[in-house]
Amino acid sequence: MAGTIALLLAAVISFMPTNFVVESPGPTVNTMGEIDGQELVSIVGMDSYPSDSQLDMTTVYVQGGGQNRVTVPVILEALVNSTKDVVAEETVLPRGVSSDDLSQQNDTLMASSQELSVAAAFNEMNIPFTTELRVAGFGTETNSGALQEDDLLLAINQTPVKNLSQLKEELNDKGTAASTLTVRRGEQTVDEVVRTTPAEDGTQQMGIYLSSTYVFEHQIDFGVQDIGGPSAGMMFALAIIDKMTEGSLAGDTHVAGTGAITDDGQVEPIGGIAQKMAAAKRAGAEVFLAPADNCPDVQGRVPLGLNVVKVATLGEAREALTSIADGTDPQELPSC
Repeated sequence: MAGTIALLLAAVISFMPTNFVVESPGPTVNTMGEIDGQELVSIVGMDSYPSDSQLDMTTVYVQGGGQNRVTVPVILEALVNSTKDVVAEETVLPRGVSSDDLSQQNDTLMASSQELSVAAAFNEMNIPFTTELRVAGFGTETNSGALQEDDLLLAINQTPVKNLSQLKEELNDKGTAASTLTVRRGEQTVDEVVRTTPAEDGTQQMGIYLSSTYVFEHQIDFGVQDIGGPSAGMMFALAIIDKMTEGSLAGDTHVAGTGAITDDGQVEPIGGIAQKMAAAKRAGAEVFLAPADNCPDVQGRVPLGLNVVKVATLGEAREALTSIADGTDPQELPSC
């Protein structure tokens, strides 16, 4: 009798939902190709060139969370599967955030990554464009009396504000001394004295949130559907560069990769890189471009036969692909 009860309890427990999610390799998509007849990246109104490159963006499939929680057997299988990871549900779906909210956030991040990829690619190719920075809110009270939401930043200490990196550089050069920020407020242009406080990393912060708007003279269209998040930024930027320059950036080497991108071409770390490498290998990729800051997550998880090249900037990624196309063995390039 006791044995029967134990078996029944074990059966019940095995089908109980858990507070974990399983991350698995998702589909890969060639950013140089098409989906349902629509180009993933298309150049509008300016010269573009054919290319044989295959530059895959990689994704992660998340099972569980919200109303679709996974059971104990699913968790146990994932624990012994080297291509999967089991993580707490809250790391993917924070408390108070619905699945619909998360989907909308990921859609917003995807749209932002596309815009950032254009800015990064244009910066890499020295194609001019305009960056507008506006005050989106306040993180501290430091300058809440001097600035207002929607103020458009025009100049810092009489130097025109070109982008966020340049603004940060100007503030850091000034140190703790006050600066004069010229802003457009409605129909008026005003000068405001702003102060900074040092962050933990030593950089100077104004305690404000900024939103960036880019004004491009040339149009880039994206045909991505049903994929969210920021992690395809670098691969989008590489596709733009490839399409706007003659030849094939990666030659005949099948390349995959991941990494969020900033407008000045910094490649930022992402989540799920082990699953993305597995997805790349499954799709036939020979080379995987990984953000340098993800190297601790890469080590010990690289699929056999996949060459991982670490990159910290879009320029490094472009240079790596050019070297590979010219015949350099990927194993000779920097790796994790």
